[in-house]
Amino acid sequence: MTTSHPFREAERRAHTEGPFDPEEVRLANRNSGLLLEALRHDVTPAGLHYLLNHFDVPYVADGTWQVDIAGRVKRRAVLSLDEIKKLPARTLPVTLECAGNGRAAMMPRYQSMPWLYEAVGTAEWTGTPLRHALDQAGLLDDAIEISFIGADRGFDRGHEHSYGRSLRRDVALSDDVLLVWAMNGQPLLPQHGYPLRLVVAGWYGMASVKWLARIEALDKPYDGFQQVNTYMYRADANATPVPVSHIRVKSLMVPPGIPDWYTRHRLVAAGPTPLFGRAWSGGGVPIARVEVGIDGVWHDAELDPPQGKFAWRGWRSQWNAEPGEHVLSCRATDADGETQPLEARWDMGGFGNNVVQCVHATVR
Repeated sequence: MTTSHPFREAERRAHTEGPFDPEEVRLANRNSGLLLEALRHDVTPAGLHYLLNHFDVPYVADGTWQVDIAGRVKRRAVLSLDEIKKLPARTLPVTLECAGNGRAAMMPRYQSMPWLYEAVGTAEWTGTPLRHALDQAGLLDDAIEISFIGADRGFDRGHEHSYGRSLRRDVALSDDVLLVWAMNGQPLLPQHGYPLRLVVAGWYGMASVKWLARIEALDKPYDGFQQVNTYMYRADANATPVPVSHIRVKSLMVPPGIPDWYTRHRLVAAGPTPLFGRAWSGGGVPIARVEVGIDGVWHDAELDPPQGKFAWRGWRSQWNAEPGEHVLSCRATDADGETQPLEARWDMGGFGNNVVQCVHATVR
């Protein structure tokens, strides 16, 4: 880590209720969200899956990748991609969501990637449970955390670092934490972490480190910038920070009808109108209920069969659309009894916003 830097930004950015800054627009041009009409796909096509990359996408020459496993291990191991692919493989459908999804709807908002609803996607990830790679090095008894360092490097608030995160030992050894080399049956795209990334099922996406280059077993908590300085829930500057981890319960609907190009306001023909969407929660907790709201009047939707422990679940309903202006909403409840709120819970970093979606529609 350097002690000086050439950038003016070194402190937390100011919150604002005004227009998006050029920096926010630039971030939105580099990253992309799911098109809400693509919720129709059980498995999100790779080109439609959301992206949030902090720094530049590293260039990786084919056939050269190695992962260094070091730290509190019995023997240091350097594994090639081919060696990792020979370990026991598993394919797992996982819904990933950015922790900042919904940030732009919090007021005042934190100036960062201005997500609304679309930072989510579900893919079939193929890899090996991390524990098989760790077995190649052998964890020592005093290893309490496992850190993961990517090849992407840059500055955040004046701190130069490679993107890194960590997991507690017991979490890291779960069969649901994968070293992944394929997405939807194909090699990872460069922007999705080619040639190797981590996928932590049930957690917000910040835990799933891309372009994974180093794994280190630690006998003390990892203190990397992205672990201790961000991805923390803070209600205000004096609040005790709470680490962001599992995804909060959430749902989205495919906006019905046809859109206005600029506002995305919907025009719907009067009469019976099918509504469809997806719902998900974190930590492997299943969806128990989805309700659809028509102008604030709620009724239960029908749930599709589950796709997997960590994948979103489809829901559907029928709306008798009558002429006029309407607001459509959906809210999910998981098996732990957690329900989406009707008003956003404000957070200093704009994290974890699972407020209900509202779709404005004109029926004619």
